[in-house]
Amino acid sequence: MFKGGMAGMMKKAQQMQDNIKKAQAEIKNLSATGKAAGGCVEITLNGEHMATNIKILDEVMDDKELLEDLILSAINDAVRQISDTSSAKMKTATGGMNLPSGMNLPL
Repeated sequence: MFKGGMAGMMKKAQQMQDNIKKAQAEIKNLSATGKAAGGCVEITLNGEHMATNIKILDEVMDDKELLEDLILSAINDAVRQISDTSSAKMKTATGGMNLPSGMNLPL
């Protein structure tokens, strides 16, 4: 009986690892657009937190300090979106187990 239980547990661990790899691939392909000041500044990040696009409306170009704040706000908004989506995908992949970031199952 122990062998059957251990085999089942190993099968579940392998399935979880496959789910994690699939979720990681999906996360890599994510895209999120952070916005500030009602869309005056928009910054798009991919799932690896790399900026892929930026849009700045002319109306905010005259105030350097405001523009800097809006860029930071838009980046943080996009990062938060990627982080929230990534966390949800990983939670689903692990069946709700909170595994440390970067942890690989030993299979």
